[in-house]
Amino acid sequence: MEIRPLTPADLRFLAEIDATIESTQYLHLDKSGEGMTFGLRIEPRPLREKQIIPNPLSDELALMYRQIATGGDDGIALTAEHEGQIVAAALAQDSVAHETMSLLDVRVDYDFRRQGVATAMVYQIIAAARESDARAVSAETRSNNFPANQLMLKSGFDLSGADIRRYSNHDMVKETATLFWYAQLD
Repeated sequence: MEIRPLTPADLRFLAEIDATIESTQYLHLDKSGEGMTFGLRIEPRPLREKQIIPNPLSDELALMYRQIATGGDDGIALTAEHEGQIVAAALAQDSVAHETMSLLDVRVDYDFRRQGVATAMVYQIIAAARESDARAVSAETRSNNFPANQLMLKSGFDLSGADIRRYSNHDMVKETATLFWYAQLD
């Protein structure tokens, strides 16, 4: 397996990566208090049945991969290739104003999971952020994407916040929250 920069020729294969999210757990958020004195308690909980969620490449992410692979935007686009097949990709974009790098996407084909590919790609992005003198790498996940949340913890990210209404105005118990992760580099 070779991890290398994504080239424009690789772009057509990104949509073929089966990035389906599969999990038997989720992160439960429990909000307490009101107004300026509220708190969130987050804990892993088992799901009643295995969750399988499709995770196709969005048009927005496809455009970002294209912009970075072709040099139109600053950032890092990586791919993992195994026997001539693209099996994983990762994308991060520079945020010069904040002196950070935002990890936007990590996707590994279903058949190549649990082999350390995502971890290696995240570590390469963190190393590149250090070289560019960024002060941190940030990322967002959803509370129901337990594998992504575990990857963030394993890669040295700290949970730094949550948005309980980004995708819904409904009760948190029925919906998923956005979690904000931060890996400080200094």
